[in-house]
Amino acid sequence: MATQVLSEVLEATGYMANGEPAPGVYLDEKAHAECKTRDFMPDAFWRSDSELTVYFKSETEVPPEKEIARWRREIWNQGFSPLLWVVSPQRIDLYNGFAQPLKTGDASSNRLRTFQKIENELDELDAFAGRLAMETGRFWQQADTVDRSASVDRKLLSDLYALEVDLLKIGLDRSGAQGLIGRSIFTQYLIDRKIVTEQNLEKDYGHQSFPAVLRDPPATARLFNWLREVFNGDMFPEEGDALPDTEHLSRVADFLEAMDPETGQMTLFPYQFDVIPVELISSIYEQFAHADPSISDTRSGKDVFYTRLSLVSLVLDEITEGLTGEETVLDLTCGSGVFLVEALRRLVDLRSKREERSRELIRSTLHQQVYGVDISEAAVRVAAFSLYLAALELNPNPDSPQTLKFEPLIGKTLFVGNAWDENLLANGLPAPTAGDASRKFDVIVGNPPWSYRGPSARPERRARGSGGTALPPRGESLDFVFRAMDFATKDTRFGLILSAVQFFSLSRTGASASRQIIEGLSPVTLVNLSNQSDWLFPRSSMPAVVLFARHRPLRPDAITAVQVPWSPAGAQSHTFEIASSNIITLPLADWQGKPEFLKAAVIGFRRDLSLLDRLTDSYPKLGDQLARLGTEFNVGLTFGNRSRDARFLQGRPFLTAGDLRPFSVSTDLDLFEADKAQWPRNPDIYKAPLLLIKEFLRHDGRPVVAVSDCDTVYKNSIYGAALPSGWSEAAHLLAAILSSSLSSWFFLMTSSAFGLWMRRLLLRDIERMPVPDLKEALNTENGRYLVQLARDMHADSPSVSDWHNLDEAVFDLYEMDTAARVVARDGLFRASWQWKAGRIASVEAANVSQLADYARNFVAAIGVWLSAANKRRMRAEVFELPERAPLRVVRFILEGRSEYPELTELKVVRPSGDLKDVLDRIGERLDVPLARSLVGQRELRVHDRNEVLIVKPAARRHWMEVSALEDADTVIVESLSGTAV
Repeated sequence: MATQVLSEVLEATGYMANGEPAPGVYLDEKAHAECKTRDFMPDAFWRSDSELTVYFKSETEVPPEKEIARWRREIWNQGFSPLLWVVSPQRIDLYNGFAQPLKTGDASSNRLRTFQKIENELDELDAFAGRLAMETGRFWQQADTVDRSASVDRKLLSDLYALEVDLLKIGLDRSGAQGLIGRSIFTQYLIDRKIVTEQNLEKDYGHQSFPAVLRDPPATARLFNWLREVFNGDMFPEEGDALPDTEHLSRVADFLEAMDPETGQMTLFPYQFDVIPVELISSIYEQFAHADPSISDTRSGKDVFYTRLSLVSLVLDEITEGLTGEETVLDLTCGSGVFLVEALRRLVDLRSKREERSRELIRSTLHQQVYGVDISEAAVRVAAFSLYLAALELNPNPDSPQTLKFEPLIGKTLFVGNAWDENLLANGLPAPTAGDASRKFDVIVGNPPWSYRGPSARPERRARGSGGTALPPRGESLDFVFRAMDFATKDTRFGLILSAVQFFSLSRTGASASRQIIEGLSPVTLVNLSNQSDWLFPRSSMPAVVLFARHRPLRPDAITAVQVPWSPAGAQSHTFEIASSNIITLPLADWQGKPEFLKAAVIGFRRDLSLLDRLTDSYPKLGDQLARLGTEFNVGLTFGNRSRDARFLQGRPFLTAGDLRPFSVSTDLDLFEADKAQWPRNPDIYKAPLLLIKEFLRHDGRPVVAVSDCDTVYKNSIYGAALPSGWSEAAHLLAAILSSSLSSWFFLMTSSAFGLWMRRLLLRDIERMPVPDLKEALNTENGRYLVQLARDMHADSPSVSDWHNLDEAVFDLYEMDTAARVVARDGLFRASWQWKAGRIASVEAANVSQLADYARNFVAAIGVWLSAANKRRMRAEVFELPERAPLRVVRFILEGRSEYPELTELKVVRPSGDLKDVLDRIGERLDVPLARSLVGQRELRVHDRNEVLIVKPAARRHWMEVSALEDADTVIVESLSGTAV
């Protein structure tokens, strides 16, 4: 049993409730069994859905700092724990679990905060790092020093690359350097796991430590020869028998002893390879493969590049749900095997539910169910190395060195070759199905290359593609999906990380390719990871999407779209936050009729789709209207290589992006004087009246649009449409429309780049904007008012009220109802999330005013439904909680219209007690354990016949007015179906 002191602390911070552990909390023996450390035995720990772990250690007195440093070192090597709590009778100390271990002063340097075991400080502790603060992400906003920038994954891989650079500097070739590093890490793993003991080293090689063996070349040769025999040459190939020079071996020995090669000083070697996750070690090759080939000092770690383990878990968690464990898995671009390692682990765990885990079970899974291919031999060798490590780790009874021998993997289940090779997987496999040239697999996973090799690669891509397969632009990741389909049955599950650009491009080939894949693999789920690009793929120029197919018994006639929003927790902890409101089901028929709906589904809400549907059905496209006027949007002049004559443009005003402001073109423009330009363009495109729009949007998410009434040459960072003479008012009307929040919302929902990976608009994005008939609109009062607004805003810098008036006038022109206006206004706020300031604003705690706006919109949306009978009404109670509280609570009461006529529709309630007290009291009344039900980022709705309770994280993005409409829609559906979330 947990000590009384620890139990009191856990109760006060939500990790226990009424003497029972909360979801995800393990105590005592269960905590010991689940903890994969050497000696550190926690008394409790909490693990989130994303594997983040908080450890609790209870002591009768404050332990020595040296002991805490030892615990922290083991926790750091796990790579998943941001916090260690050390609980003693009078105080609770919190330590940063992600910070690199130090040789001296580790505990004091990494102590985050200390709390006394008294009521008010326990409340402070709960607000800072209690269970709700962790599960809602509030902790990460208060502890910005806790992040993975110094975690074991980044540190190990940056150190290994620095080691590689040093080996190159002293004369070892790249292949030899990487091979020596990989073999040394593998050997140290065996030693740390005590599969090879100090006694073995002393007896067989004359030394008690591996660094000492490395400094003795003959002993090193004997050790490596033995390992080659054990592992059949997969990791220690027979070719290249020559042992690296003594200088090279000594440099690796220095690394393992934490000796600085420049100063010769010994530091702390922080790594424990028996504790570090095998998946991380398997990422070594990815670090090598993407390293800068030039010899340079990269000890800063800026060049670390690998598939994050949290992303691997996201894919495997989803794709393996409901499997039996007997399935076969294929990764056509396996690299270092990080997906295969995790797949092996999942399959063994599934099989172990039905039969005892044994060496035979693990080996049969390894040799018969997990397959990989890669064009790089070095990658395949590291994949074999990684799988061997995983098999050893999974074994409940590690064998002695004499019984370690594995059957070969390379050439049997791991293959060096091109994914498009017709004879791929031909060796060592059961005969393929009659009439089928390919072996079929149950699960296909991986992270295929996204590279874009330009037009020169098209002949090769066409040659290897099958008939009728589209060639999507900007990258090849979808090519690999088409190839993977050759190895699939109608029931094969897919879990692939791909470039998002190809799915949301509305080019002809891009749309055709994505359509073939989605229709061919239906039912499909797309998880948009574009908001995570900064930490997930920091060196990629494109955002990511995860394609899941046939993994759940969903509707075959629909696409499930999942948006993973940005959050401080994700950026600092490298985890994902997904709430129910981030998931939309899009009927295939809707997407087939309007391809832009797919982008809207992964960016927005159901209300966004509804408004998009109405606008695109009701109004013609801007491009079509301009075409009827004999004009179109054009890209401006491009200087480029200055290969063409541009003198015919000289003497005209020359406009750059810096000279273009909302509704205003500078009157003091320089004249165009250049002789040459690569693309000077047709001079007709520069004739007034000119409607001009910047390629890149403002930081608040609004496009920058203006009208020039004189001929103007504009640069290629600006798009322009030269309207016919006499259509100046139409240009000003369009400037007003394109500057509005409605346009920001539309571009966010539908554009190919904005909202995903670039803060820019493409020509076709602007041309698709639905616009009322220009001639008709100019004859309306609203249209004329907008023209005057645009002219007035040209004269003066627009104020906040100017923008508000403009937006409302545009809404009037489009005849939008109240709900549609809410969607568009919040669309502008959501568009601002593409910039840092907007992202920060999205996660700031919602205040009472914002909650009140949410509540009013919720009541209004429910009121539309209640108005049919006109017998009942709904009123709201907004709970005014401390700003630091991780949640916000709004209650809605349904009552007869004449029941309490004196009560207003909205009331702010100032409850006594803290958040936990509020949840407990409401939970008792509704007979629902609210505190226990709030797990992860889940948004909780509880309702009975006369009451609805909404509990969500405090972040403002959960309490937008459009969120109120969405929540009201969901409550109505749940009420009609008799379900509640």
